[in-house]
Amino acid sequence: MLYWVVKYTIWPLLRLIYRPWAKGMENVPAEGPVILAGNHLSFADHFFGAGFLPRKVISLGKAEYFTGRGIKGLVSRAFFSGVGTVPIDRSGGKASEAALRTGLRVLKDNQVLGIYPEGTRSPDGRLYKGKTGVARLALEARAPVIPWAMVNTFEMMPPGHPIPKFGIRPGVRYGKPLDFSRYYGMEGDRLVLRAVTDEIMYALMELSGQEYVDKYAASAKVEMVRAARAAASKS
Repeated sequence: MLYWVVKYTIWPLLRLIYRPWAKGMENVPAEGPVILAGNHLSFADHFFGAGFLPRKVISLGKAEYFTGRGIKGLVSRAFFSGVGTVPIDRSGGKASEAALRTGLRVLKDNQVLGIYPEGTRSPDGRLYKGKTGVARLALEARAPVIPWAMVNTFEMMPPGHPIPKFGIRPGVRYGKPLDFSRYYGMEGDRLVLRAVTDEIMYALMELSGQEYVDKYAASAKVEMVRAARAAASKS
Protein backbone atom coordinates (compact mmCIF):
# COMPACT_ATOMS: atom_id res chain seq x y z
CA MET A 1 0.00 0.00 0.00
CA LEU A 2 2.79 2.44 0.93
CA TYR A 3 4.40 1.89 -2.48
CA TRP A 4 1.32 3.21 -4.30
CA VAL A 5 0.88 6.09 -1.86
CA VAL A 6 4.45 7.20 -2.57
CA LYS A 7 4.06 6.70 -6.29
CA TYR A 8 0.87 8.69 -6.65
CA THR A 9 1.97 11.55 -4.40
CA ILE A 10 5.73 12.04 -4.90
CA TRP A 11 6.05 10.84 -8.50
CA PRO A 12 3.75 13.52 -10.03
CA LEU A 13 5.73 16.17 -8.17
CA LEU A 14 9.05 14.80 -9.47
CA ARG A 15 7.71 14.75 -13.03
CA LEU A 16 6.63 18.36 -12.72
CA ILE A 17 9.95 19.58 -11.29
CA TYR A 18 12.52 17.47 -13.15
CA ARG A 19 10.64 16.52 -16.36
CA PRO A 20 12.07 12.98 -16.60
CA TRP A 21 11.73 11.02 -19.83
CA ALA A 22 11.49 7.34 -20.72
CA LYS A 23 11.89 5.23 -23.85
CA GLY A 24 11.03 1.59 -24.53
CA MET A 25 8.37 1.14 -21.87
CA GLU A 26 6.56 -1.22 -24.22
CA ASN A 27 9.42 -3.69 -23.79
CA VAL A 28 8.38 -4.45 -20.20
CA PRO A 29 5.82 -7.31 -20.10
CA ALA A 30 2.45 -6.40 -18.61
CA GLU A 31 2.37 -9.58 -16.52
CA GLY A 32 4.50 -12.46 -15.35
CA PRO A 33 7.93 -12.50 -13.70
CA VAL A 34 10.36 -9.89 -15.01
CA ILE A 35 13.91 -8.92 -14.05
CA LEU A 36 14.83 -5.28 -14.61
CA ALA A 37 18.65 -5.24 -14.65
CA GLY A 38 19.95 -1.70 -14.41
CA ASN A 39 23.06 0.40 -14.17
CA HIS A 40 23.40 2.22 -10.85
CA LEU A 41 24.57 5.79 -11.24
CA SER A 42 23.06 7.60 -8.31
CA PHE A 43 20.77 7.58 -5.31
CA ALA A 44 18.33 9.33 -7.66
CA ASP A 45 17.82 6.04 -9.49
CA HIS A 46 15.50 5.01 -6.66
CA PHE A 47 13.26 7.96 -7.47
CA PHE A 48 13.13 7.80 -11.25
CA GLY A 49 13.81 4.18 -12.19
CA ALA A 50 10.37 2.67 -11.67
CA GLY A 51 8.13 5.71 -11.82
CA PHE A 52 7.02 5.31 -15.43
CA LEU A 53 5.89 1.69 -15.12
CA PRO A 54 2.31 0.74 -14.19
CA ARG A 55 3.60 -2.39 -12.42
CA LYS A 56 5.14 -2.37 -8.96
CA VAL A 57 8.91 -2.81 -9.02
CA ILE A 58 10.47 -4.58 -6.05
CA SER A 59 14.18 -3.99 -5.60
CA LEU A 60 16.81 -5.54 -3.35
CA GLY A 61 18.60 -3.01 -1.14
CA LYS A 62 21.23 -3.17 1.58
CA ALA A 63 19.90 -3.93 5.05
CA GLU A 64 21.56 -0.79 6.44
CA TYR A 65 18.78 1.27 4.87
CA PHE A 66 16.37 -0.33 7.36
CA THR A 67 18.45 -0.49 10.55
CA GLY A 68 19.20 3.16 11.26
CA ARG A 69 18.10 4.78 14.50
CA GLY A 70 16.34 8.00 15.34
CA ILE A 71 14.47 10.26 12.92
CA LYS A 72 16.93 9.62 10.09
CA GLY A 73 16.53 5.86 10.44
CA LEU A 74 12.76 6.17 10.52
CA VAL A 75 12.72 8.30 7.38
CA SER A 76 15.09 5.87 5.62
CA ARG A 77 12.92 2.85 6.46
CA ALA A 78 9.76 4.63 5.37
CA PHE A 79 11.27 5.80 2.09
CA PHE A 80 12.78 2.49 1.02
CA SER A 81 9.69 0.57 2.03
CA GLY A 82 7.68 3.09 0.04
CA VAL A 83 9.72 2.56 -3.13
CA GLY A 84 9.43 -1.22 -2.92
CA THR A 85 12.87 -2.09 -1.53
CA VAL A 86 13.40 -5.41 0.25
CA PRO A 87 16.33 -5.45 2.73
CA ILE A 88 19.16 -7.91 2.11
CA ASP A 89 22.47 -8.66 3.81
CA ARG A 90 25.32 -7.99 1.34
CA SER A 91 28.13 -9.40 3.45
CA GLY A 92 28.62 -12.39 1.14
CA GLY A 93 28.52 -16.17 1.60
CA LYS A 94 25.26 -17.38 3.13
CA ALA A 95 23.94 -13.81 3.08
CA SER A 96 24.32 -13.68 -0.72
CA GLU A 97 22.46 -16.97 -1.03
CA ALA A 98 19.66 -15.60 1.14
CA ALA A 99 19.44 -12.52 -1.10
CA LEU A 100 19.16 -14.78 -4.14
CA ARG A 101 16.32 -16.73 -2.52
CA THR A 102 14.52 -13.48 -1.73
CA GLY A 103 14.75 -12.45 -5.39
CA LEU A 104 13.47 -15.84 -6.51
CA ARG A 105 10.43 -15.54 -4.22
CA VAL A 106 9.60 -12.18 -5.80
CA LEU A 107 9.79 -13.70 -9.29
CA LYS A 108 7.86 -16.80 -8.26
CA ASP A 109 5.02 -14.46 -7.30
CA ASN A 110 5.06 -13.15 -10.91
CA GLN A 111 6.31 -9.75 -9.85
CA VAL A 112 8.88 -7.33 -11.28
CA LEU A 113 12.30 -7.48 -9.65
CA GLY A 114 14.67 -4.54 -10.05
CA ILE A 115 18.36 -5.32 -9.56
CA TYR A 116 21.65 -3.51 -10.08
CA PRO A 117 24.24 -6.10 -11.22
CA GLU A 118 27.15 -3.76 -10.38
CA GLY A 119 26.27 -4.27 -6.72
CA THR A 120 26.80 -0.64 -5.74
CA ARG A 121 26.62 2.83 -7.23
CA SER A 122 29.19 3.81 -9.82
CA PRO A 123 31.87 6.01 -8.21
CA ASP A 124 32.55 8.00 -11.38
CA GLY A 125 29.64 7.57 -13.80
CA ARG A 126 31.18 4.67 -15.72
CA LEU A 127 29.66 1.19 -16.05
CA TYR A 128 31.39 -1.51 -14.03
CA LYS A 129 31.57 -5.30 -14.20
CA GLY A 130 28.38 -7.08 -13.21
CA LYS A 131 28.08 -9.70 -10.49
CA THR A 132 26.65 -13.04 -11.58
CA GLY A 133 23.72 -13.11 -9.14
CA VAL A 134 21.50 -11.59 -11.83
CA ALA A 135 22.34 -14.50 -14.14
CA ARG A 136 21.42 -17.07 -11.49
CA LEU A 137 18.12 -15.33 -10.93
CA ALA A 138 17.35 -15.27 -14.64
CA LEU A 139 18.17 -18.92 -15.17
CA GLU A 140 16.61 -20.34 -12.01
CA ALA A 141 13.41 -18.27 -12.31
CA ARG A 142 13.37 -18.63 -16.12
CA ALA A 143 12.35 -14.99 -16.31
CA PRO A 144 13.06 -12.50 -19.10
CA VAL A 145 15.66 -9.83 -18.39
CA ILE A 146 14.98 -6.23 -19.41
CA PRO A 147 18.06 -3.97 -19.53
CA TRP A 148 17.14 -0.88 -17.54
CA ALA A 149 19.45 2.06 -18.26
CA MET A 150 19.46 5.24 -16.21
CA VAL A 151 20.64 8.37 -18.00
CA ASN A 152 21.87 11.66 -16.48
CA THR A 153 21.20 10.64 -12.87
CA PHE A 154 24.92 10.72 -12.02
CA GLU A 155 25.19 14.34 -13.17
CA MET A 156 21.91 15.13 -11.46
CA MET A 157 22.80 13.66 -8.08
CA PRO A 158 26.47 12.64 -7.85
CA PRO A 159 27.98 11.05 -4.72
CA GLY A 160 27.94 13.39 -1.75
CA HIS A 161 25.02 15.51 -2.99
CA PRO A 162 21.86 14.83 -0.93
CA ILE A 163 19.56 16.91 -3.14
CA PRO A 164 19.12 16.41 -6.91
CA LYS A 165 20.33 19.30 -9.04
CA PHE A 166 17.82 21.30 -11.04
CA GLY A 167 18.12 21.79 -14.79
CA ILE A 168 19.22 18.22 -15.58
CA ARG A 169 16.57 15.91 -17.04
CA PRO A 170 16.96 12.29 -15.92
CA GLY A 171 15.91 9.53 -18.25
CA VAL A 172 15.30 5.79 -18.43
CA ARG A 173 15.74 3.47 -21.40
CA TYR A 174 14.11 0.05 -21.28
CA GLY A 175 15.76 -2.37 -23.69
CA LYS A 176 14.23 -5.35 -25.45
CA PRO A 177 13.90 -8.55 -23.38
CA LEU A 178 17.00 -10.71 -23.30
CA ASP A 179 16.23 -14.41 -23.77
CA PHE A 180 18.55 -16.84 -21.99
CA SER A 181 16.42 -19.96 -22.44
CA ARG A 182 19.36 -21.64 -24.22
CA TYR A 183 21.10 -21.75 -20.83
CA TYR A 184 18.22 -23.10 -18.72
CA GLY A 185 19.39 -25.88 -16.43
CA MET A 186 22.98 -24.59 -16.50
CA GLU A 187 22.81 -22.17 -13.58
CA GLY A 188 25.53 -24.15 -11.79
CA ASP A 189 28.08 -23.44 -14.54
CA ARG A 190 30.24 -20.44 -13.65
CA LEU A 191 31.24 -19.81 -17.26
CA VAL A 192 27.58 -19.69 -18.28
CA LEU A 193 26.76 -17.29 -15.44
CA ARG A 194 29.63 -15.03 -16.49
CA ALA A 195 28.52 -15.11 -20.13
CA VAL A 196 24.92 -14.24 -19.25
CA THR A 197 26.00 -11.42 -16.94
CA ASP A 198 28.39 -9.98 -19.53
CA GLU A 199 25.63 -10.02 -22.16
CA ILE A 200 23.40 -8.05 -19.79
CA MET A 201 26.15 -5.53 -19.08
CA TYR A 202 26.88 -5.13 -22.79
CA ALA A 203 23.20 -4.34 -23.41
CA LEU A 204 23.31 -1.77 -20.60
CA MET A 205 26.45 -0.21 -22.07
CA GLU A 206 24.74 0.21 -25.44
CA LEU A 207 21.57 1.65 -23.91
CA SER A 208 23.27 4.04 -21.49
CA GLY A 209 26.25 5.11 -23.62
CA GLN A 210 28.55 4.66 -20.61
CA GLU A 211 32.20 3.70 -20.79
CA TYR A 212 32.67 0.13 -19.55
CA VAL A 213 35.28 -0.79 -16.93
CA ASP A 214 36.24 -4.46 -16.53
CA LYS A 215 36.44 -4.42 -12.74
CA TYR A 216 33.94 -4.39 -9.90
CA ALA A 217 32.68 -1.01 -8.72
CA ALA A 218 33.37 -1.87 -5.08
CA SER A 219 37.03 -2.53 -5.92
CA ALA A 220 37.25 0.72 -7.86
CA LYS A 221 35.90 2.63 -4.84
CA VAL A 222 38.57 1.12 -2.60
CA GLU A 223 41.28 2.08 -5.11
CA MET A 224 39.98 5.64 -5.30
CA VAL A 225 39.99 6.02 -1.53
CA ARG A 226 43.55 4.70 -1.32
CA ALA A 227 44.68 7.03 -4.10
CA ALA A 228 43.07 10.01 -2.39
CA ARG A 229 44.74 9.16 0.91
CA ALA A 230 48.11 8.73 -0.79
CA ALA A 231 47.75 12.09 -2.52
CA ALA A 232 46.74 13.76 0.74
CA SER A 233 49.73 12.33 2.58
CA LYS A 234 52.09 13.80 -0.03
CA SER A 235 50.60 17.28 0.08
